[in-house]
Amino acid sequence: MDALIYTAMSGADRALRAQQVHANNLANIETSGFRANLEVSTAQPLQNGYGYDDRHMAQTQSSAITTRSGTLKETGRDLDVAIVGNGFLTVQWQNGEAYTRAGAMNLDENGTLSINGRAVLGEGGPITLPENSSVSIGVDGTISVQVPGSAQMQIIDKLKLVNAETGELTKNEAGLVVARNGEDLQADPTVRVSDRHLEGSNVSAVEEMVATMSLNRSFEMQMKVFKASDDMTQSGNRLLGA
Repeated sequence: MDALIYTAMSGADRALRAQQVHANNLANIETSGFRANLEVSTAQPLQNGYGYDDRHMAQTQSSAITTRSGTLKETGRDLDVAIVGNGFLTVQWQNGEAYTRAGAMNLDENGTLSINGRAVLGEGGPITLPENSSVSIGVDGTISVQVPGSAQMQIIDKLKLVNAETGELTKNEAGLVVARNGEDLQADPTVRVSDRHLEGSNVSAVEEMVATMSLNRSFEMQMKVFKASDDMTQSGNRLLGA
């Protein structure tokens, strides 16, 4: 009966971990630029020694993300930017890069652009703006400013915009998107942005609730299997002891 117990308990554990993923998605349904997580798991055989390997457990892997777009909302703020279609903005993370769809940029005391306290990266590193009276961001990510005493906009830098296939991406401990292989992504000139807009979360409340109910039923079924296995084991012990 131990093989049946492995199946039931690992299935129940996977359901609980999946519930955490969907709960986190629902908690961030109003977070700008949030990408919904997908729980990923595979079957892992357990070695029994000699003979047929009949024990398997569900092994949870690092979650994947959905890259479908959220709804764009106009804000009218010069430093707000939203990705149109696929792609990501690049921010500084530890000694490398991370990626995000959250486009609410701010200026620190040194004039450096940042998102949630992390420097926004351009073609040459962190983007720093000079004193200006106006800022404009082009569809290709080009940043232009109007400095005091000048009537023309001057190009300062360009946002590093990247893109990758869904299976190549995951999230780090800070909730930022990173490449699975740990390497920095190359800039993609085809990515487009919309200035003075922000993108909402791409979480679907209906999909998350349906997934949650399905997982609840799965967990209940695994518990019934575990109880049935326990009952059969006790019956077998009574027969052997008779």
